[in-house]
Amino acid sequence: MGPGTVFLIIAIVLVVVSFLIWVCSRYKKCPSDKIMVVYGSIGKNKDGTNRSAKCIHGGAEFVIPVFQSYAFLDLTPISIQVDLKNALSRQNIRIDVPSRFTVGISTEPGVMQNAAERLLGLQLSEIQELSKDIIFGQLRLIIATMDIEEINTDRDKFLAAVSSNVETELKKIGLRLINVNVTDICDESGYIAALGKEAAAKAINDAKKSVAEQERDGSIGEANAHMDQRIKVSEADSIAIQGENEAKMKIAMSDAALKEKEAEALKIATTAEKIQAAKALEESYAAERAAEEARRSKEQATLEADIIVQAEAKKREMELEAEAEAEQIRRKAKGEADAIYAKMEAEARGMEEILKKQAAGFAEIVKSAGGDPEAALKLLIADKLEELMRVQVEAVKNIKIDKVTVWDNGQSADGKNATAGFISGMMKSVPPLEEVFSMAGMQLPEILGKKAEAPLPAAE
Repeated sequence: MGPGTVFLIIAIVLVVVSFLIWVCSRYKKCPSDKIMVVYGSIGKNKDGTNRSAKCIHGGAEFVIPVFQSYAFLDLTPISIQVDLKNALSRQNIRIDVPSRFTVGISTEPGVMQNAAERLLGLQLSEIQELSKDIIFGQLRLIIATMDIEEINTDRDKFLAAVSSNVETELKKIGLRLINVNVTDICDESGYIAALGKEAAAKAINDAKKSVAEQERDGSIGEANAHMDQRIKVSEADSIAIQGENEAKMKIAMSDAALKEKEAEALKIATTAEKIQAAKALEESYAAERAAEEARRSKEQATLEADIIVQAEAKKREMELEAEAEAEQIRRKAKGEADAIYAKMEAEARGMEEILKKQAAGFAEIVKSAGGDPEAALKLLIADKLEELMRVQVEAVKNIKIDKVTVWDNGQSADGKNATAGFISGMMKSVPPLEEVFSMAGMQLPEILGKKAEAPLPAAE
């Protein structure tokens, strides 16, 4: 690294440090006995107008270089001697009011802003003169509204009026009134002095009169004292005797009253004790009753809780049993249904096998008959003829006829007698074999007989 580079770095560091020192120097702190007024580019007020200054008391503020600057207002109290002369009172009497006012710059936000706008840059003497003019005007105004008696005797009222009016006007330029001290008030006409002399003469006369009255009252009082002494001694003796008697009576009455009060107090104490004992006993009974009620309520609640728990358990048990029974019935029904289904399926399979075997047997019969279905049918009927006859016999076998009585009165119109007609009708009640086959949709083979044809009508 060359010497030029080192010098360049040192120069840059010095510039940066100097800039930082300069920036830090612009951070201004306000002492407690001053008001720092920052002016320049401050910003805007709430109504949109530009702010004239920013006042800071007891803090610090960064003052932007070039755009802002600052100055201080001193808060040191300012003493102003105000010698008001020839002020006209309400009685048109001119008076002199020598006074001393102590004022200072206010730290209230609004009043402080007024001070920044109207007092910044003024010397102390200029501020004093400005304040003196305002005070002179307000003093003359106040004196013109008051009588000399009010000003001279009621100083509190006068000072309160001065403080109120003067401070209101001082706030307009940023000041506040700290103290007012009014010395002796005088006038050119001697009115106030005359008032003083009058008051002094009146006080002297009042004093002399009081002394004479006191001396007179003293002489009269002495004579009256001697008279009163003699009267009072006699009265005192009689009163003493009477007092002794009355005292004795009072003592007796007091003793009686004391005994009466003691008896009454004893009675009250006894009554109170009995009442308290009765109340205690009553409260004890009430407490026992409440405890018994609480115990009974607790036992009842416990019993109800046990019953409810048992009922819930019983209900749950019955629900479980019902669910188990329903599940068992469902399973049993399912098993029976499965069994019936299996049985019917087995029967169907057996029937199917039987029909298959019968079909195979019929096929063999037809084959044995040389392929002639009519011949095969004849063979089947011939094989079942005995069973068919047995069925017909069974139809009338159970008819029990112990005795048949026939009253025969000769031949009927068809040439048969009654007995033959009865036997014929009974045989007709047996179903004919041909009709049985016809109802089944079959026809008897010719080997079992043919139906006779209707006879031809006879030739005439």
